This record gives sequence, C-alpha cells and structure tokens, in this order.
Amino acid sequence: MPPAKKRKTRAAAKAEKALDAASTIDQQKAQDADNETKKEVDTGASNTDADAPPVDAAATGGESSTSTNDDPATKAQDRLARFKALQARAKSSTEQNFKEATREAQRVATDPSQLTALNRRRAIASHKLLKADIEDAGGDFERKRAWDWTVEESEKWDRRLEKKAAHRDNTAFADYHAEANKMYKAQLKHVTPNMERYAKDKMAAIERAAASGGLDIVETEDGELIAIDKDGSFYSTADSTTFAQNKPDRADVDRLVADLRKAEEARLKKRRERMAKDGDDGDVTYINDKNKQFNQKLARFYNKYTTEIRDSFERGTMI
Repeated sequence: MPPAKKRKTRAAAKAEKALDAASTIDQQKAQDADNETKKEVDTGASNTDADAPPVDAAATGGESSTSTNDDPATKAQDRLARFKALQARAKSSTEQNFKEATREAQRVATDPSQLTALNRRRAIASHKLLKADIEDAGGDFERKRAWDWTVEESEKWDRRLEKKAAHRDNTAFADYHAEANKMYKAQLKHVTPNMERYAKDKMAAIERAAASGGLDIVETEDGELIAIDKDGSFYSTADSTTFAQNKPDRADVDRLVADLRKAEEARLKKRRERMAKDGDDGDVTYINDKNKQFNQKLARFYNKYTTEIRDSFERGTMI
C-alpha cells in the first residue's frame, strides 16, 4: 500500500509564498545587474566607435545580440580546448617518464661484464667467419688481413706479443730481487715524468756547481758545451749521498703514500682470498697445519655446544 499524501497546511503555504517572493527578488536583482553590465558595454562600444563611419542599425543590433549570446559558448569552448591541451601534455609527459624509467631499469639490470663477454664472442665469431670465407675462396687470410696495417704497426704488435709471452713465462718466483724488479717495472708504467721540471732542475744544479767551482763548462770547436766534473762530486755514483738532500713536492709524497696504501690493500686482499680458499675466513686459531686440523675436528664435534659461550666471551658478558 503506498504512503499517504501529505496535506498542505497554512504554515506550509505561507513558507512557500515567502520562498517564491525571495526567488523573484533574486531574479529581479540578477536581471538588473545584467542590464547594468549591458549598458556599460554599450557605452564603451559607443566611446570606442565614435570616430568610426556610421553602420546600419539593424546589422549592429544583430551582431551585438549574437555576440552577447555566443560569449558563454566561446568561453566554454576555450576552456575545453585548454583542458584538452593540458590532458595531452600530461599524457605525453607520463609516457616519456615511463620510457626513461624503463631505459634506466634496463641499464641498471645489465651486467657490464656480460656485455664485454658478448662483444668478445661476437668479435671472435666474425673473425672466424671472415677467415673461413677467405679460405673457401682460395685466398691467404693472414696476407689479406695484413693489408689493413702498416709495417711499423705490425712490428710494434709483434714486439708487444713477444713481451707479453716473456712476461707470462716469467711469472714464477725466482728470488726477492727479481720480484722487486718486476714490481718496480709495473709501477713505472703509471709514472709520467715531468721533463720540463727535470730540465729546469738540471740547469739549476749545473749553475750551482759551476758557481762553486766544482764544475767546468768547456766549449768545443763545434760550439757544444761540455760539463767537466773536477772533483767527482757532481755526477752521482753508487757511493753518493746527495739524494738525501732532495726535498720532494707535496704531490710526489701523496703519490708515494697512495702507492703504498694500494700495495697494502692488494696484499691484504690476496691474503683474505687465500684464507677463504683454505676455509679460514675467521680468526687464526692455530700455529701450524697439524694444530689447524685438530681445531677443525674439535669445531666439527663441539661447536654446537660452545657457540653461546664463545659469543659471551667476545661480548664480555660472561659471568
């Protein structure tokens, strides 16, 4: 059964009348405001068009009415166009950010060592394929490949291969003098001498020796200058101690310290690798190989019982 209809009372009727009167007043105020704005627009247009030639009243009336009627529509269209442009811009920026993020993730995920291995395999495969094609055609592969290099480059490459082979054969330990010589040659590869500073220091030393009388400068017939050491103190020998008076620069001292630290880190790294290979990652608790085997046997049987006690000792909380 549907609900009963509500009957209007006198109070409800009075309230409805009051609401209708308020709405009519608001409509009248809005209409008056529109009329005032139209008058202001008309007066502005009349002021701006005072110098313009007369135009037909019917045409102007029609244009003003159409312009006033089309203003809200054009504004709405402009807003809609701007909104669509912003949407397209946001969409394009989102897609671009997603592509950049994908590329960055791929770049981080790739392993440089794997890329190097793939490039090496590709180079080897292309070399073998080219060699097979030339040999199938009846040509000499080494002769054809040598056409891409000059004689100087080929000789330099041969010397490099010979030096590499000799270095590979000389890796075994001979004595400490040979090891020190190899380390010295390896360190010389990273040294870049300053020839300008060397020439400057050399000239300063020659001038000091000539001023003190220990060095004579003799000019030959060809105009060449020769320095003659009178007492044998200018040129260094095995018994000379003048190197102790040298004061190196701060940069040279820093480079020496960096080389020493690098050598120490390499030594510790090799030691850790050697200990890890032998299964001695932890502390050294043995004095020889026999004691090491005995400690390993004890750890195999009793570590599960003594782990907590040893941890307590290390923390200093053992009672």
